[in-house]
Amino acid sequence: MLDGRRLRVGSPFTHPDGRQFAGDWSRLTSDELKSVGITYEADPEPFDSKYYFSAGNPRQLDNSTDDKGNVTTGVRTNVLEEQKTAAGQLLSSSDWYVVRKSETDEAIPSNVTTYRAAVRTVCGTREAEIAAVKTTQELEALMNAPAKITDDAGKVVDNPAAHLTPWPVLAE
Repeated sequence: MLDGRRLRVGSPFTHPDGRQFAGDWSRLTSDELKSVGITYEADPEPFDSKYYFSAGNPRQLDNSTDDKGNVTTGVRTNVLEEQKTAAGQLLSSSDWYVVRKSETDEAIPSNVTTYRAAVRTVCGTREAEIAAVKTTQELEALMNAPAKITDDAGKVVDNPAAHLTPWPVLAE
């Protein structure tokens, strides 16, 4: 940083006093950088904008209404909608069996019926898991936790930490 201005490493710049510095200015010693007025500022802490306004500043978990009746949608509402959308997408690939059944009375294969029921059940389970969290931080951890992890011995095992129930797979 120089006078509140972020300097890009490898890019030339002009100092406020008119001196020009080539793109290799970052090779200067720390004392030389300091004498010119260049200071180091760490990059801001990363954060997921789905869950946070800024690092350490979480979005609200649930919907709220202000004094004027304006509703602010909470993160949980959006995540629950994502689950419904995902379930709909999973079901859409087998919708044609349901249409065929209604039009021709040809049976839906049992593996498809089982799969479709499992998708609806898992969606309900995932919604309950999401509803059980108490903070935005817990929701983020739940949504990002894998169902399987590798243990110290290199074996893939179920994750003991809270994680969403995995979506079912259509059996052949």
